[in-house]
Amino acid sequence: MPSAAERTRTLVQSTCSAVLLVPGLNVIHPDQLMPDSRSIGPEGDLFLGFPADSPVVRAATRAQGDELTAVLEITDVAPVSVPHRIRGRARIAGWLTAVPGLAGPGGVMLRLETGEASVDDLWGAEEVEPEAFRDAVADPLVTHETELLQHLHAAHGEQMGSLSALLGGRKERADGRSLPEAVPVALDRFGLRVRFVEESGACFDARFEFPDPVRDVGELRRAMYTLFEAAAC
Repeated sequence: MPSAAERTRTLVQSTCSAVLLVPGLNVIHPDQLMPDSRSIGPEGDLFLGFPADSPVVRAATRAQGDELTAVLEITDVAPVSVPHRIRGRARIAGWLTAVPGLAGPGGVMLRLETGEASVDDLWGAEEVEPEAFRDAVADPLVTHETELLQHLHAAHGEQMGSLSALLGGRKERADGRSLPEAVPVALDRFGLRVRFVEESGACFDARFEFPDPVRDVGELRRAMYTLFEAAAC
């Protein structure tokens, strides 16, 4: 399974929504706390782009020379329609400073020095050490996951449903009820997580591991073919 540090880094480098919270800072519109861009430096610090007139930028500028604490909170929502769509949350806390010269016209780059991090997702809740976060690598499918899950859900419903054949005792229906709908809910280099939704609305997750971790979309296609082929046997 991916490590907690890798999962946290993957969320930071994904397109999940994020807000930067600064103690004592009140804003009129919540979107004023949402960075326009985010990236990670070689030392594990976060670089967050904001408009120059953002309340967050003003707070960071006024605090020059002082330690201004802040927390970046990330919420991961499944890109397909499924019960319980929030897949996880990540939290990066540290110290905020403005970095002149890194942003384009009309913008300011803020640096969040990572002091502590944590993730609470489909794998569980874990704390992440700053050094582990710095050294981790995001999942190679992070930039494609949304598109891939939506494609599997929209164009491969029958094949997704066939995965119920791999559930062992779970798939038995003594009362004649139909099999649950199979919705792809998460994807990483190690495997595919599927949420099986019953007619009653009850649901459960199943994890289908790939024979070997995939490194790109090409290897993923072959792994998915192998998975569907096994379900069809």
